[in-house]
Amino acid sequence: MFRLFENLVDPYTPYEVDDTPPRKLWPFIRAYSRPFGRVFVWTALTSVLVAAVEIGLIAYMGRVVDLLSGDDPATVWALHGTELILVAVAILTVRPLLQALNVALLNQSIMPNYATLWRWRAHSHVMRQSVGWFENDFAGRIANRIMQTPPAAGEAVFQAFDAITFALAYLVGAAVLLFDADPLLLVPMAVWLGLYAFLVRWTMRRIGAASKAASDARSTVTGRVVDSYTNIHAVKLFAHHDRELAYGREAIEGARTTFQTEMRLYTIMDVSLVLLNGLLIVGVVGWAIWLWMTGTASVGVVAAATALTLRLNAMTGWIMWALSSFFRNLGVVAEGMETIAQPIALTDAPGAKPLRLTAGEVRFDRLTHRYGRDRGGVEGIDLIVHPGEKVGLIGRSGAGKSTLVKLLLRFYDPDRGRILIDGQDIAGVTQSSLRRAIGMVSQDSALLHRSVRDNILYGRPDATEAQMIAAAKRAEAHEFILELEDLEGRRGYDAHVGERGVKLSGGQRQRITLARVMLKDAPILVLDEATSALDSEVEAAIQQTLFGVMEGKTVIAIAHRLSTIAQLDRIVVIDDGRIVEDGPHAMLLARGGLYAQFWARQSGGFIHTEEAG
Repeated sequence: MFRLFENLVDPYTPYEVDDTPPRKLWPFIRAYSRPFGRVFVWTALTSVLVAAVEIGLIAYMGRVVDLLSGDDPATVWALHGTELILVAVAILTVRPLLQALNVALLNQSIMPNYATLWRWRAHSHVMRQSVGWFENDFAGRIANRIMQTPPAAGEAVFQAFDAITFALAYLVGAAVLLFDADPLLLVPMAVWLGLYAFLVRWTMRRIGAASKAASDARSTVTGRVVDSYTNIHAVKLFAHHDRELAYGREAIEGARTTFQTEMRLYTIMDVSLVLLNGLLIVGVVGWAIWLWMTGTASVGVVAAATALTLRLNAMTGWIMWALSSFFRNLGVVAEGMETIAQPIALTDAPGAKPLRLTAGEVRFDRLTHRYGRDRGGVEGIDLIVHPGEKVGLIGRSGAGKSTLVKLLLRFYDPDRGRILIDGQDIAGVTQSSLRRAIGMVSQDSALLHRSVRDNILYGRPDATEAQMIAAAKRAEAHEFILELEDLEGRRGYDAHVGERGVKLSGGQRQRITLARVMLKDAPILVLDEATSALDSEVEAAIQQTLFGVMEGKTVIAIAHRLSTIAQLDRIVVIDDGRIVEDGPHAMLLARGGLYAQFWARQSGGFIHTEEAG
């Protein structure tokens, strides 16, 4: 039975991807809730029926009191025994069946699947964001919003059906019951309901904003804490333990202050609610007793009115907490939407086709990109890398070399100009096909927190074990991999490397990254300081391997160590975002320009620069 309800909605059901999701709360919630429409209707209906049964029970208890006080037991049983038995059977069968249906829809169909759908779609949306988008936020804060928004949305839906729908139906039923007993009993209830509605409105108008502020403060705490943990090596290296604690404490204190503001609202709400419920009990029960004393109401009416008001007294706190939880969770959803509802800025063009790679020519045509600033980036780059040509890019830090590579991979779109591969503007092809055609090794050789095998196979998931090991051997990685063992006892290629590969040395990480790219075997190869973390002996061995890997490929290599690119076909010198020299090593040396200065000034094969970037 559980599986039946659990499978009513598939949280991974295909849906139309929207690059610009709604930025307002209710349209956004409606878009994510669409697959649950039918289940929501049935859940609301069963909640109303459960409330109706509860009201019916209270009304019938009043009837039972009247029956027992009107005749002797034998007469009551003779006249109403069958009725009492049928009601008892209904209480033991119909009531639990309705309750079971209601809670199964809530607990099996909605709660697990609704949050899963939100988390899956939010994660899918965020994963489609550009590299630049991720660079502008804390990874911890993004992850926190992805994790806390779905359960908040699920909890809001749960409260809507478990409490709010039930409560509304219960209040309507209570009003009908009191009206049927004596219309005047509605007067104290109506006064109470008006004051209760005012209290609810007052609380809810404040609780949403307070909850959003508290949720945002919690996300800031997560972002700062994760930032400190991720960069723990730098924290320890610079002995900034106290500074990081102060940085975290500032956010933690902000979270405490916003939470205090939120909890003050609950205290006001609780005290006001006790006063209002006292008014309800005295008003309705007192009025019912007065009606009985004047002979216009039976003992059963007094009993039903008393039971009803005591039940409402117990329910009102629950309803208020449910409503406050509902709006508090909506506040969390609103805060999460600041991340998961942001439009995708860098998208495939309408009708984009996969890249057709024929020869591997790369052309930069009047390319300009400034990251929205006056300085930095590249300006008016015109460059052709012919099929199979090996071109080295050099320049001072911040000259624009890495920007050129990021634009080639379409991590950003240029401000002006275009990049063509085999005559195709990369802005008009699919991003996935573009990046499949390019293999890249960067100086930031971060790895996934998975096994060595998973990290190498990331280059080509369908590769065989033999192909993977061959790539590791070519990258001079096989021997040290066999000696690895993690804390779980996994060894060799099954050993996990830790977050961003922290359990390995920089050289080991770089060799695994090289193995991954060698396994990918893409026709265009980009090397961004590919051997910067290697010692001289390993670098010398890998350099020969790299030159073998370069055969038949179009290669763009960035290096500060000029000896690593002196043997390439051409060397392009970039300075302040512009190409200032272009030619083979010998020709540039003979010219006596910037490249010759770099060569003359280098010690150990590095470019010396006064600026960092």
